[in-house]
Amino acid sequence: MSYDDAISALSNDALRLVKDGSVIGLGSGRAATALVKSLSTLITLKKYEIKAVPTSLQIKLVAEDLGISLVESDQVKQIDVVFDGADQIDPQKYVIKGGGGALLRENILFSLAKKVVVMADKTKFVKNFTRTVPVEIHPLARSSVTRSIANLDGKAHLRTLDRGYPFFTENGNIILDCDFGTIKNPKALTQKIKQIPGVLESGIFLRKPDIIYRAKTNGKFDIL
Repeated sequence: MSYDDAISALSNDALRLVKDGSVIGLGSGRAATALVKSLSTLITLKKYEIKAVPTSLQIKLVAEDLGISLVESDQVKQIDVVFDGADQIDPQKYVIKGGGGALLRENILFSLAKKVVVMADKTKFVKNFTRTVPVEIHPLARSSVTRSIANLDGKAHLRTLDRGYPFFTENGNIILDCDFGTIKNPKALTQKIKQIPGVLESGIFLRKPDIIYRAKTNGKFDIL
């Protein structure tokens, strides 16, 4: 048994939140991919009419291959439930997201959702945030935002691809991965980051999940 077994099991459990006619937000990454596969099975078995809003091309392609009906976020007024993963989760239930580069779209879906469900393995749960914070910015603001991050006692590094080219988001923006060391007040920090001109989104999300699934190595999971 492994984290993958637990992710598969919790995905099936999470689908109890899905009703016929629901609008579902689909996050990106391993947990969201497992959820989409389980969702496809549910739709087929119960003949549900479901619309899903993807946060990235990666999850869009998975959903398309499984025959799930897709719409864009600007085509819906509200999302019934968003299913997504997280890069880190602290005891206050704040999450850091953006490791895959879809933080702007993911945060938009969080804001539209009646309910947010986050799924992650137990290694993602920390006492304090310690990983870098992804910050999506307009390319023209790279230097100025880097200086502003330094004024917040952070070190900003441009995210690049393996061959050294800048990583561009699906929105045409770039990402600075910002090291603030140990973060003890994530709300205050992300509020300061989002006030910087040229910043489009911070990877510390202020909308907390309503339900958190924690996958364990024995193939089981907790619900927080």
